[in-house]
Amino acid sequence: MNVSTTELKAHLGRYLESVTREPVFIEKNGRSTAVIISAEEYQKFVALDDMYWGALAMQAKQEGVYQGDAMQRILDIAQKKGLNLDVNPYSIPMA
Repeated sequence: MNVSTTELKAHLGRYLESVTREPVFIEKNGRSTAVIISAEEYQKFVALDDMYWGALAMQAKQEGVYQGDAMQRILDIAQKKGLNLDVNPYSIPMA
């Protein structure tokens, strides 16, 4: 769904309700400038991002190409978040 900034300001409540069904693209001067998504959708993106970086860190560790403590810190953070780094991030089904 696309809406202008003027329309969004006038009917914010309506669009906040609609983000549970679909993203709302906000247009300014005829160009998409932002997107409003539901909190649930945002959490999915955060989880996917965490898994992606965790998987890259795990791969670097397995290949022996990481140096210093940086990658270990990433792996530690992933572990604290309870991420399963054995999962291929590209195989995660997206709703």
